[in-house]
Amino acid sequence: MDFKLSEELVAIRDLARDFAQKEIAPIVEEDEKVGRFRPEIVRKMGDLGFFGVVMPEEWGGTNMGLLASVIITEEIARVSASYGLPFNMQTLGPGLTLLKHGTEEQKQKYLPGLISGELMGCFAITEPNSGSDVASMKTTATEEEDCFVLNGQKMWISNAEVADMGLVYAYTDRSKGAKGISCFAVDFRNTPGITRPKIENKLGLHCAPCGEIIFDNARIPKSALVGERGEGFKICMWQLDNTRLSCAARAVGVARGCLEESVKYANERTQFGQPIADFQMIQDQIAQMAVEVDAARLLVWRAAYNRDQGARNTLEVSMAKYFSAETANKAAGEAMKIHGSYGYSSEYPVERYFRDAKSYQVVEGTSNIQKVIIAGFALGKRK
Repeated sequence: MDFKLSEELVAIRDLARDFAQKEIAPIVEEDEKVGRFRPEIVRKMGDLGFFGVVMPEEWGGTNMGLLASVIITEEIARVSASYGLPFNMQTLGPGLTLLKHGTEEQKQKYLPGLISGELMGCFAITEPNSGSDVASMKTTATEEEDCFVLNGQKMWISNAEVADMGLVYAYTDRSKGAKGISCFAVDFRNTPGITRPKIENKLGLHCAPCGEIIFDNARIPKSALVGERGEGFKICMWQLDNTRLSCAARAVGVARGCLEESVKYANERTQFGQPIADFQMIQDQIAQMAVEVDAARLLVWRAAYNRDQGARNTLEVSMAKYFSAETANKAAGEAMKIHGSYGYSSEYPVERYFRDAKSYQVVEGTSNIQKVIIAGFALGKRK
């Protein structure tokens, strides 16, 4: 792979960087304190074409690819991890999944709005007692003559309370195990029997809505089925290869933010009559952060590039997700140490980075799950 970005990629990177600094940076600290989500930010990103880079032109996209998407995502997450999340909720989750597996009707109904940001999306996999073990989910979709009836509870769903639509995974035949899971594109706006309580008191990502989705005899049309009955698990795993990659890009953005803030602080802060940047211990911390941020970014770019070439690269995606998540957390810890007491204060953004970074070790498959996947390939147990 040639790591010299094309003029087109440099231009979209600079556009995203400029947008993050001008539109998000001025409001992020105050909004994080009160947990304010601004849907207009998502719509503005849609207007700039950020969500459409992975989508074909016929649906309003630019077809630049996943590499473009992760580059944009890093720039946004560098300023706000919360606003890096919509990339998964719009096109890397529901959008790409419907493009590959959805019907023409589903594409026409949802894709233009997801790309523009006029529609808010989500995907619902996790449940109170079902996380990494997707096949242990309890939510069911019972087929009746003219519809499916959803019953169950999803938990920790990003965008739950604000989403207009979502991909919902549920059992249509529990006797078949994972092969009995199906995927549905559910219109939350026009479906009775769905409640979406907000989850309060999260550690981080305060500007990113998160909640439960409770289905109580929610009747959805048969046309909501994505793919065939029983293909839900396969569709879910395919989707996660996209959303995990975006998650990894967000982690790189947070890690980079930690590095840049630490460099700035180390050059400004003086102790014993000199900038702390002159001390070798600080230089050691900065050097490690710089190397690991760059390595994480290259792993993300490699996985995105290969996926753009049509490869099903589960291993590369898991490597990128695992290493980026760990890098973000290590960088946040080092940034806190470099900032000393100020790092413990919300006066500086590293306190927010420290809280936000923890999410990357959990969401889209925990760090432990990524290691299980990576070890499976390394040991020859997976192909």
